[in-house]
Amino acid sequence: MYLLGIDVGTSSVKVALVAAGDQRIIATAQYPEKEADIISVKPGWAEQDPNDWWYCVQQAILKITSRYKEEAANVKAIGIAYQMHGLVVVDQHQKTLRNSIIWCDSRAVELGEDAFEQIGKDKCLASLLNSPGNFTASKLAWVKQHEPEIYSLIDKAMLPGDFIAMKLTGAVTTTVSALSEAILWDFQKQQLADEVLAHYQLDLKHIPELQPLFSVHGELTKDVATLLGLSTGIPVTYKAGDQLNNALSLNVMRPGEVAATAGTSGVIYGVSDQLKADSQSRVNTFAHVNYSENKSYTGVLLCINGVGSMYRWAKQQWAPQLSYQQLNQLSQTSPIGSKGLKVLPFGNGAERMLTNKYTGAQMLNISLNTHTNADVFRAVQEGIAFAFRYGLDIMRSNGLDPSIIRAGLANLFLSEVFAQTFVDVTATPVELFDNDGSVGAALGAGIGAGIYKNEQEAFENLKPIKTIEPRNSRDYEPVYQEWKNILTNKLNEFN
Repeated sequence: MYLLGIDVGTSSVKVALVAAGDQRIIATAQYPEKEADIISVKPGWAEQDPNDWWYCVQQAILKITSRYKEEAANVKAIGIAYQMHGLVVVDQHQKTLRNSIIWCDSRAVELGEDAFEQIGKDKCLASLLNSPGNFTASKLAWVKQHEPEIYSLIDKAMLPGDFIAMKLTGAVTTTVSALSEAILWDFQKQQLADEVLAHYQLDLKHIPELQPLFSVHGELTKDVATLLGLSTGIPVTYKAGDQLNNALSLNVMRPGEVAATAGTSGVIYGVSDQLKADSQSRVNTFAHVNYSENKSYTGVLLCINGVGSMYRWAKQQWAPQLSYQQLNQLSQTSPIGSKGLKVLPFGNGAERMLTNKYTGAQMLNISLNTHTNADVFRAVQEGIAFAFRYGLDIMRSNGLDPSIIRAGLANLFLSEVFAQTFVDVTATPVELFDNDGSVGAALGAGIGAGIYKNEQEAFENLKPIKTIEPRNSRDYEPVYQEWKNILTNKLNEFN
């Protein structure tokens, strides 16, 4: 008996085939091999074509099913993880009407800020646990205001994972967790956020059918099953945003537990049992995968838009011929503090933790006689780690102070410089796991299908590869404070 997990990321789609019995990873695949493009026709805009995601899903699945035909014939459930906060709109024939406005797009910021004022800040923070910001509901409102001809054709508005589930099954569903990340869930009333719908004058019929997160969200159609080398009728039993899914895949399910990831974006995600919001909506609270009316487990999410994208940009500019592994080794030759070079890694849209300000990425204190490529790549990694510390301090001010953080050994955590800097500057140990979002989605599907009794059984074999302890916190503190002063001065320019 096997499980299939799909992780629809910004840069690629990953798929995993997992043995249900012992959670062994049978095979993984990725498509495309190179990072997918983001369409940005104006500064601060970010779009992708949902049909490209679907094509990538097909290609990644076929990589596995073409080699593991017997196992593919015994897949019992499918799970989906996806890039959060994107907007996908389709007509009554389930055809996309425009590109997806994805998570790092900033065009709806002003609409969200106006909604925050008009609905009432206290009401939003108490009921929505967030400002409407530039989240999915605000993006849909932007389409209504600026593209009325498209809005008039909308049958359903959904998140990226809902779209992929629709392509697999023909069914369109959503969850409380998904609605909360769209800022369309009222935690006090335990229902759709009618104040947001009313303020934006959004049509209720556009909202998909509400289903429990761990439940059947449709079954694989005959045509799609034949196309992908799978069996007809396999249920999709789990859908979750990528950061919630990352937490699930690290077994971060109980209050006080914290996960981190450093992919295209950077995230610290902690589980809470308090319906609490940051007063400035710098960190955001959503319904966790195990949220229920009787168990108000929420995920407090700090997001930094420009993490992996900042490192990729630096690579393209200074050393496109080198691999990331070579860059990581090169950066080890630069000392702590990168000889005074400082990087603000905020070049991928308005940052929520900076109260939706867009500073742009910046490199400061450049010495033409001193700095080398090694210093550049270390400074970029340090700047990213400092951004994590800045955000974690906001989370700490809201009562979430982790004693340890769990992360997958992937992306920037593959760099010894970044991983140790992250630990040193936050003064918090990190446990690293050999895990993957697509594997987590597969195990989530097992929970949703009832193959596992609970999440503890699904992750009973999860063990850390290693733990990184703080070594240089004292040396890094003054370097971080210098970086923070630069950021503070930049933010003051907006005021």
